[in-house]
Amino acid sequence: MTIRLSHLFLRTLRDNPVDAEVASHRLLVRAGYIRRAAPGIYTWLPLGLTVLRRLEQIVREEMARIGAQEVHFPALLPKEPYEASGRWEEYGDGIFRVGDRRAEEIEPGVRRPNYLLAPTHEEVFTLLVKDLYNSYKDLPLSIYQIQTKYRDEARPRAGLLRGREFIMKDSYSFCLTEEDQRAAYDAHREAYVRIFERLGLPVLPVDAVSGAMGGSASEEFLYPCEIGEDTFVESPGGYRANVEAVTTVAPEPIDYTDLPPAEVHHTPGTDTIGTLVEAANDHHARSDRPWTAADTLKNVVVAVVSPEGQRHVVVIGVPGDRDVDFKRTEATIGAKLGIAGEVSVEAAETTDFAKHPNLVRGYIGPGLSLDAPHLGEDSATGIPYLVDPRVVPGTSWITGANEPDQHVFGLVAGRDFTWDGTIEACAVRDGDPAPDGSGPLTTRRGIEMGHIFMLGTKYSESLGLQVLDENGKLSTVTMGSYGIGVTRALAALVEANHDDKGIIWPASVAPADVHLVATGKGSEIYEAADQLAADLEQAGLSVIYDDRPKVSPGVKFGDAELLGVPTIVVVGRGLAQGTVEVKDRRSGEAEHVELPQAVEHLKERAASLR
Repeated sequence: MTIRLSHLFLRTLRDNPVDAEVASHRLLVRAGYIRRAAPGIYTWLPLGLTVLRRLEQIVREEMARIGAQEVHFPALLPKEPYEASGRWEEYGDGIFRVGDRRAEEIEPGVRRPNYLLAPTHEEVFTLLVKDLYNSYKDLPLSIYQIQTKYRDEARPRAGLLRGREFIMKDSYSFCLTEEDQRAAYDAHREAYVRIFERLGLPVLPVDAVSGAMGGSASEEFLYPCEIGEDTFVESPGGYRANVEAVTTVAPEPIDYTDLPPAEVHHTPGTDTIGTLVEAANDHHARSDRPWTAADTLKNVVVAVVSPEGQRHVVVIGVPGDRDVDFKRTEATIGAKLGIAGEVSVEAAETTDFAKHPNLVRGYIGPGLSLDAPHLGEDSATGIPYLVDPRVVPGTSWITGANEPDQHVFGLVAGRDFTWDGTIEACAVRDGDPAPDGSGPLTTRRGIEMGHIFMLGTKYSESLGLQVLDENGKLSTVTMGSYGIGVTRALAALVEANHDDKGIIWPASVAPADVHLVATGKGSEIYEAADQLAADLEQAGLSVIYDDRPKVSPGVKFGDAELLGVPTIVVVGRGLAQGTVEVKDRRSGEAEHVELPQAVEHLKERAASLR
């Protein structure tokens, strides 16, 4: 197929869009692949759709290879299945809810939502299988779709990487035995590895948490990239995990039988860890070594916001040399507090402190004795108190005494105070030990490309998906969920493949095999280029042909580099010597090829790049 730029619906831009923060956003808009329709919502133009469909085809081929079958659900779905699973409320403000003309009118012109634009499709996949299958003989089964999803992102950004509308491949496995479910999970994992290999993206599988999706085993596929929103770790011994899934190597409990009693000291003006450590060394120096921030117990007050918007104040105790990572905290704190759905965690505000006047900012502590706890669900304040796993019985701390300008020294965990539970809330640092003993951790940033889950029976139980087993008894089906961000993968390809001139598409998804440029004033140049385009098409190669007659060579060359087709062929001055220029977009290297040999040369080159 030949695409002529003289007829293509395309306008390239010389300047970057003012709202574009990352390279993929800038270049996809400048090259005419997408256009912004609204914040986080983009229109796909012809060349963008071509790349998108080629990427989708790779996904389809690998899904078919593992025996998964394609279906297609509507994006507009009724609320009832999501109410049954609990996610209608759990999603909170994160989804688009709509009311049709039959919905209950709450007030004039306002109707109660009874539909949603699907953020994900677990419920309706489950109900479809329930509707059609009822026997163990029908299983195992894997089905998938490539469909548009919608999420009400508060701050859509980075173009296709974080939008309100996006395309995903989501597949689901349905099995009766753990053995079959593990086989389906492993098959999808292997398919994902092959997909990203074919795309040329160096994606890493890492351990992850299931979060609101539920289930047990979970892995993310991350493309290491500095603009990524996810942080993951790796060790020299091969451990890899999203920081949310990293478990702290906790010390063993310490015998505190001979430790001296705790003492309260006057510490004026020490409402920060830095000033507290300085005061401790100046006025309460120890004989063996100086006090450090690691000797202090910092009690951080946070607000956990439920999907319904309710704020729950919680205090998290961490070593003073550590910071609380809110995203890491969000992964598990909802379950610890018995809050269903995805929660958000943020620093407590003035209004939160006003509701809890017993929290003295800068001097908060768990209490001075087990008989008089200040924090915890059974304490005077009733505020839940969770601590870092490094806080183990026998560890001794400097912490707040719950009075202005007062701190307690030598407060011993387990002897003087206790807690409601532990939580992985501290930010993971370079050099922290890997949980599996494989060496020190190194942190990196990455873009999440895919996520796979062993869901278990969360959705099949809530929606009643059962089949008759070999003994004629009803048995609940076990599920797996497997997602790939298709539009996000396209953006990641640009992040991984660009230079200061434009995009450099991998051949596997490029909009064409060859970008043919005719440049010069003679009619013989365009006649030769027309014939070469026809010959290349006849040979099975796809061509973008810049046949625009009144466009300068500089603009044509600039557009060719911006659009990013792997091979650029120029029919111009060399035609007088019977040659064309063949240029590698990635390396910039160029060679002159005899025109009669050009088609065969380009066929071989295209085959080598695929």
